[in-house]
Amino acid sequence: MSAVAALLDALRRRGETVATAESLTAGLVAAALTDVPGASDVVRGGLVVYATDLKAELAGVDRDLLAQHGAVHPRVAEMLADGARRRCGAHWGLGLTGVAGPDPQDGVMPGTVHLGFAGPGGVEVRSVRLDGDRYSVRAAAVRVALEHFADLLR
Repeated sequence: MSAVAALLDALRRRGETVATAESLTAGLVAAALTDVPGASDVVRGGLVVYATDLKAELAGVDRDLLAQHGAVHPRVAEMLADGARRRCGAHWGLGLTGVAGPDPQDGVMPGTVHLGFAGPGGVEVRSVRLDGDRYSVRAAAVRVALEHFADLLR
């Protein structure tokens, strides 16, 4: 059984669901989750909020936070996760923001990634620095997000 299938089974056993709000990965986490047959039992949906204004409009990220700190900030990941959870009516929300490169964004270096996890017990953020080109950073962000989420479900 794949790691993603095991994660979905863990959600199923718990009677819980998940949704995503993705900037950096533009839907890659939702795609990885729904690549497994039967994912519709536990995956509610996802928001692709690549543009900064959509982070506020669709996911409910605080506009003042975005204006003050930019789109790549730990608190933005937290609010994306919570927004996904609330807007999609899920038990869990995953939020991802970061810079894939090749250039910095708002002074934030490529490879900087913030992952938000909102669940029944609250919200947690994990920040990581990932190496590689644009493709590698995005792929690694998906992997790290799903691995950490699986750990949270254990």
